[in-house]
Amino acid sequence: MKNFFVFTTLILLFSCMNKSSTHSTSREEKPNGQATGKVEGVPAQNEKGVQQEKTPGKVAGDMVFIGHGTFFMGSENGLPNEKPVHKVTVESFYLDRSPVTVARFREFIEATGYKTEAHKYGDAGVFDMSHQKWELLKGATWEFPFGTSGPKAEDNYPVTQVSWNDAVAYANWAGKRLPTEEEWEFAARNRENTADKFSWGNKLVIDGKYQANVWQGNTLDARQGDDGFLFTSPVGYYGQTKIGLTDMGGNVWNWCADNYKLYKGNPGVYVENPDVKVIRGGSFFFDQNGEFSYSVSGRSMNSKETSLFNTGFRCAKDAN
Repeated sequence: MKNFFVFTTLILLFSCMNKSSTHSTSREEKPNGQATGKVEGVPAQNEKGVQQEKTPGKVAGDMVFIGHGTFFMGSENGLPNEKPVHKVTVESFYLDRSPVTVARFREFIEATGYKTEAHKYGDAGVFDMSHQKWELLKGATWEFPFGTSGPKAEDNYPVTQVSWNDAVAYANWAGKRLPTEEEWEFAARNRENTADKFSWGNKLVIDGKYQANVWQGNTLDARQGDDGFLFTSPVGYYGQTKIGLTDMGGNVWNWCADNYKLYKGNPGVYVENPDVKVIRGGSFFFDQNGEFSYSVSGRSMNSKETSLFNTGFRCAKDAN
């Protein structure tokens, strides 16, 4: 039996479709909310091609070496949940150059026989533009994000309709993990303490060209596809950041390891819930926070069992 809850989040219409069930994961939580351990029934993969490159920005397999550093996290000029700015130190790590693609996720499915939560439940979240509402669309999965009557997901596009639990399962198989929220922002900032709003600079449009796959306009009716895509775009289509990453704003939200919570010193009121995880980066789809969602410090949340057509993930790996 499914339960359909709607969390009060900072994202308009970004409903959390939380369904009660027994989970297929067996894990323990670190203090930062990072999932560790193995997934029951899912064999680990020996990760190949990751070399111990020690220069930030160096590519190692499908990952980029980010390194370590101290930076000022958050923003005093962003959304309320981005305050206060605080100093954070991260240890050296690698981050996937791009979000996990449909092709890479298929390798995981074929190697393990893993069933995503959308597959098990028989539906996943899609926004119905004709009726202006979210719905649990039957048959929507990572392979058919708009249901079986819709187009099949293309290999070089970011995988979607994957829950946080699904992302953790993939990461464990790949010998990786989900990035912490601190790591994600450090990488999005290109390891720099600058005032840049986005990972590529301060404007969404430069010389008439969109720098990311984002929603155009301030309402749901305003989308024109001016950036070239109505929904997701191929990973890397808009180029890479100074550190060598792609899609660090727009296209799909990225799951992070952490439980969502307010920063220490934030005057807001929120009770931490281990079933609600951080998402970063914004997506192609509308939300009322507009450009703040794509910024390096923008942050939101969703239930760890939620699968949506605008949410994917990328993995991280310790550099040890």
